[in-house]
Amino acid sequence: MNSFTTPADSRLIDSRYAASRLLAALAIATLGNGGMYILSVVLPEIQAEFGVSRADATLPYILTMMGFGLGGIVCGRWADRFGVSRVIQVGAVGVLTGFAIAGSASNIYVYGIAHGLLIGFLGVGSAFVPLMADTSLWWKKHRGIAVAVCASGNYLAGTVWPPIVQYGVQQIGWRETYGWLGLVCALGMVLLSLKLRQRPPLQPAAIAAIGGSAHTSDAPFGLAPKNAQRALFVAAIGCCVAMAMPQVHIVAYCTDLGFGATRGAQMLSLMLGFGIVSRLASGWLSDHIGGLKTLLVGAALQCIALALFLPFDGLASLFLLSALFGLFQGGIVPSYAIVIREYFPQAEAGARVGSVIFGTLIGMALGGWMSGVIFDMTGRYQAAFINGIAWNLMNFMIILWLFKRSKRMPAPVVA
Repeated sequence: MNSFTTPADSRLIDSRYAASRLLAALAIATLGNGGMYILSVVLPEIQAEFGVSRADATLPYILTMMGFGLGGIVCGRWADRFGVSRVIQVGAVGVLTGFAIAGSASNIYVYGIAHGLLIGFLGVGSAFVPLMADTSLWWKKHRGIAVAVCASGNYLAGTVWPPIVQYGVQQIGWRETYGWLGLVCALGMVLLSLKLRQRPPLQPAAIAAIGGSAHTSDAPFGLAPKNAQRALFVAAIGCCVAMAMPQVHIVAYCTDLGFGATRGAQMLSLMLGFGIVSRLASGWLSDHIGGLKTLLVGAALQCIALALFLPFDGLASLFLLSALFGLFQGGIVPSYAIVIREYFPQAEAGARVGSVIFGTLIGMALGGWMSGVIFDMTGRYQAAFINGIAWNLMNFMIILWLFKRSKRMPAPVVA
């Protein structure tokens, strides 16, 4: 058996090797997730280049999010079968060809398909869910913070790439920038994937065998599993419809206010940079109070931050609110993975996490599109912010309902 298929010694759990592997996964996620954030930066350029409406210009974002969601499920299954290293290498090919095709596209449809199928499905799809699942198998004592570190690569991509891409757009144009971005990210992903060739010491069946939580029964939250899963799925859509409003449209919003795209890109970078802090803090908090309470706190704080965009639209205010929004919402998505780990059987964790993450991406896609439609109808973003707040409140009420049901049950005990 070679290093792609031989399981590692269980003594490597929580080891220096696990830590070095986590750093490699973080770097891969930073490279592979860039494609979903640069769309916000180039949105004004794409709208002008292809002569489309603001809503139509968000089509590539929708396709990227949907591709990301489906790709996470498929790539996760591939990783279980072939190893995460090979899946990352396939994703690198998707990134390289996707950016090349999108950068030479003659219309919004070719551009959008390249983003959805290649950059989203293969690139981002291989560099998030499979990496989080793999990371969880290498850690036990600090699994929550380790998964949060891995998930932070998604936001680190949003911190690093927007200002770089904005600079590239100004200096050489968005098409040439796409070519260089695809080459750099794909090469980095391939080289880093070599660090992940060793198969994890714990497979899903082994995790289930060593124990789970007190709630890994036939009735998580006192509900039938399918109903509990549906509740989390709908909640995930709601939180991310709200989350998408600032993330997708902050650059365009700043441009409309007269502050320019560069300021908007800086705000997006700041927002996602504080999102990294949020994810790490939420991972630590989940290890102490559980994923469900952490998720409830995040939902409440995100709603507050989103509401503050309504009365304040000055340059300094928007920078402050971007940081605040990132700090409040960054830990929400990883918290869903922890909740599933706590309340569902471990053998089902991969499929269930993939499903809920897909819900968050449906929410991001829907929120980005809805905000564009509302802007086209009203000429302003205020109504789009209100729409996001309404979806956030729905999310909060679902999580609060699950939390109240969970209080009637024994506290979860995570292995």
